[in-house]
Amino acid sequence: MKKTVVLGILGSVLDSGFHTERWRKWRPSVSLCQQDDLAVSRFELLHQAPHEDVARCVAADIARVSPGTEVRLHRQALRDPWDFEEVFGALHEFARGYRFDPDQEDYLVHITTGTHVQQICLFLLTESRHLPGRLVQTSPKERQSKSKSPLGVANIIDLDLSRYDRIAARFRKEASEARSFLKSGIETRNGGFNRLIEQIEQVAVQSRDPVLLMGPTGAGKSQLARRIYELKRSRHRLTGTFVEVNCATLRGDAAMSALFGHVKGAFTGALKDRLGLLRSADGGLLFLDEVGELGLDEQALLLRALESKRFPPFGGDQDVSSDFQLIAGTNRDLHSRVREGLFREDLLARLNLWTFRLPGLRDRPEDLEPNLDYELEQYVRRHGTRVTLSTEARDRFLAFAQSSEARWSANFRDLNAAVTRMATLAEGGRITGKVVDEESARLRAAWAGLGTELDGGSASDPLLGPERWAAIDPFDRVQLAEVIRVCRESKSQSEAGRRLFSVSRLARKHANDADRLSKYLARFGLSWKDCSESTP
Repeated sequence: MKKTVVLGILGSVLDSGFHTERWRKWRPSVSLCQQDDLAVSRFELLHQAPHEDVARCVAADIARVSPGTEVRLHRQALRDPWDFEEVFGALHEFARGYRFDPDQEDYLVHITTGTHVQQICLFLLTESRHLPGRLVQTSPKERQSKSKSPLGVANIIDLDLSRYDRIAARFRKEASEARSFLKSGIETRNGGFNRLIEQIEQVAVQSRDPVLLMGPTGAGKSQLARRIYELKRSRHRLTGTFVEVNCATLRGDAAMSALFGHVKGAFTGALKDRLGLLRSADGGLLFLDEVGELGLDEQALLLRALESKRFPPFGGDQDVSSDFQLIAGTNRDLHSRVREGLFREDLLARLNLWTFRLPGLRDRPEDLEPNLDYELEQYVRRHGTRVTLSTEARDRFLAFAQSSEARWSANFRDLNAAVTRMATLAEGGRITGKVVDEESARLRAAWAGLGTELDGGSASDPLLGPERWAAIDPFDRVQLAEVIRVCRESKSQSEAGRRLFSVSRLARKHANDADRLSKYLARFGLSWKDCSESTP
């Protein structure tokens, strides 16, 4: 049998009494050791210095009513037993320094005595398993004469919720509802995506640290960020508003002003102070979509705001404060951006605590059907009209949507647009096989015009034209398309070379990235000027 050990706080009023009348009085700590069905092997009694005499009297009385109980007194130096921070710190220190032996001893934490603050702190430390035991609550027992019996009663409370079937079922249901909410109620079937949502739900409820959502354009990052905010707000984790901005639209002084605000006169046209998005999100959630497009100066100030909750508005010399949670979204490889010198490594380290990669629609073919139904329901809700899919039309659309032809390059934006067009063109509110065939042809044509960045197909880049493009091997088309894209996005040939050869250049003694780029382009009859001045 394990020994039973009680940890409790001396009740300076309830446990007190020196005269013989005290034996007719209910005293919680003494009463606990008088229970017939509870054999207390040891009592760890915490007390404050001014109550030393009361503690010694209680220890002696426990020895008298329960000779087998060893009482150990622990003096705690508290200036104010109602100060939560001080009390929690003292009890936490006691818990950390105590040598628990759960294999040999069972622990009961007595929460009847002490100030309410001390009782709350004992509860929290037990719930968090810093005190590895169960709670015990004592109360007086009325005699027939209505006077209180000195023996009282004791009730043990086990905080292990897994032991309580109905409570555990309620928490499982709540978690399931939260995951469904994050998925907009869509019954997704992809196992990897469902596990991802489960992790996001746990983090959303329990953490206020930054979250990084990665994935291709149209994968649902923005919608998921808003859903996370709504879930956290429903659980009282946030009180402020949801603020969203696409960082690709922010440039120069306008970016600083939009994010961090500005003071009057900071630049031409700054006729009054501006709050800024970070301060607008105080107490709420800030979603920075395409965070990889932020300039380095904005990144530095964002890092400071995340770490200290303080930052200066543009043009100002006095810091302002904002306590917000950040969700960042990107379709870029931020590690590559770091190597290229375009993204701060310390900011990425701060954002990379909780990183979730959302898969594209092509990677979740089994989820096309439930998402098709969802998009159709949303159309009906928006337009207030009934639209249905015939069985033939549904089968035909899903066969195309799940085939190798379907690129879904814009992911759910493509699917939403497709459903909107089919529903709009449905005569009598019924989408037929003919409507599906027309939409499938429209999608094929649209995807063919995007070039070969995704699959090395036969469509051409405007820079080369169809004939020259067709004369290039499919493998080379993919590589060349990426080179042309980087050239179009770069300010100089040297910058494009550094980005394209960021890994291999480290192994070269004399790196000349611009020259390497020129030689590569020359293989296809192109120059840096051709690429940089062309449009996609």
